[in-house]
Amino acid sequence: MQGHFARINSQLLEPREPPDDRIVTNMLAGYRLVERLVHDDADVFALSGVGALLEINATVLCGLDTSSRHEYASHIEATERHFYEEHDGGIGDLLEWYEGRTSESPWKRAAGVFVRILSQPQLFLEGNHRSGALIMSYVLLRSGLPPFVLSPDNAVEYFNPSAVIRKTVKKGPATLFKLPKINARYAQFLKAQSDSRYLLDAVTT
Repeated sequence: MQGHFARINSQLLEPREPPDDRIVTNMLAGYRLVERLVHDDADVFALSGVGALLEINATVLCGLDTSSRHEYASHIEATERHFYEEHDGGIGDLLEWYEGRTSESPWKRAAGVFVRILSQPQLFLEGNHRSGALIMSYVLLRSGLPPFVLSPDNAVEYFNPSAVIRKTVKKGPATLFKLPKINARYAQFLKAQSDSRYLLDAVTT
């Protein structure tokens, strides 16, 4: 991704900052966290387990380094307040949406979770793309499917629809027509990206 990002950026509707080593390191730590959550059979969509979603977001922003956590302390606290208190886009909205989708395919649930996280108002104050990718992977892994992994081959298909999602209001007048179509297309995208090479027979801790 880092080596190909100039080419990728030229094809994006909204150019993005290239991922530096810190971002890559934090994302790898995030994937390890998701592995542990799945291994421990943790339900992050139960009210008692939603703190794990905040930890995913904190991990992609500042990793596991205690000094970085201290530096980001005020931001982490502000994110937690927004996460619990935002009426239209906080954790309550996500849990309500997810509760009614348990019979849908993992691809549709993973895509829908990503759309709910990224659309306005977003679930987190920062890092919604990265956190959303990890939470999608959690949904897929819980169903025995490979996680979503961003690559040079799928980056444009991942980022360009998300530029539209970020401008979409969760409870706006067009939501009933727009978001379901986006969910369906994103579910197809996730299914097409499924790669068993990213799925280990046994998760190590």
